[in-house]
Amino acid sequence: MKLNREAASGILLVDAHDPQSITVRGVAWSHSLLITPDGVQAWAVAGFAALDAASLAAACALQPAVLLIGTGVRQRFPAPAVLRPLIEARIGFEIMDTGAACRTYNLLASEGRRVAAALILEVAA
Repeated sequence: MKLNREAASGILLVDAHDPQSITVRGVAWSHSLLITPDGVQAWAVAGFAALDAASLAAACALQPAVLLIGTGVRQRFPAPAVLRPLIEARIGFEIMDTGAACRTYNLLASEGRRVAAALILEVAA
């Protein structure tokens, strides 16, 4: 799905997404990623089953006020132990499918919020 945007210059937004890729500033990413208004980086999570506390600890290092967790093509909820790093760091979080996380991230980033998104793409084996 291609997303339309109108935002302050200089912030990173998701241009488009589909089940196989997420496009940020014209670059298509074919694996999971972490994005903030200031940067984007690969995230070593090959799919929802690979999501663990250590991978969310990496997202905590970004120090967002809220972390949007995109769980792939459908919304799935991780075990509470997986979410522990976010709870201990007092970082708010929302869990949704990756498409919804992309759209919500764009909205919050455009409003100038301290937001990050941890977006899971299922990697074909």
